[in-house]
Amino acid sequence: MSNDKSRDALSEAPIPQRNNSAEVVNSGSPLDIVLWVIALILLIGATMVGQYLPAYWAPANNVGVRVGVILACIVVALGLLYATHQGKGFVRVLKDARIELRRVTWPTKQETVTTSWHVLAVVVIASIVLWCFDYILGWLMKFIIG
Repeated sequence: MSNDKSRDALSEAPIPQRNNSAEVVNSGSPLDIVLWVIALILLIGATMVGQYLPAYWAPANNVGVRVGVILACIVVALGLLYATHQGKGFVRVLKDARIELRRVTWPTKQETVTTSWHVLAVVVIASIVLWCFDYILGWLMKFIIG
């Protein structure tokens, strides 16, 4: 391969190069700060809806209304966070993670079961050894202290 770009091992397709996280965070605008503040206010408000809203708004005595207001606050806050540069970068990270999950070679059921039995055996053996140490040290302390 004469091309110096990174390539996917399976498909020989070039892997797109992305900005690193520091560049994404530093590329924000003053509007991002406003959106973050509004989103945080909405999320904090969503946590207080159940306690304070029924005192000021009579229909909020209904649990369904309170749940609806909480969900609406959360959805609007998440939408505002998505509108920021950091939010778009986070969504890009989630998409990249999903791509990586598809590239992973997952173990077969037989390999998983075998490995689980090995782990169980090691845990049982380690438990027995630790119990023996505890018993011997307890006996030794009783012998010394009397």
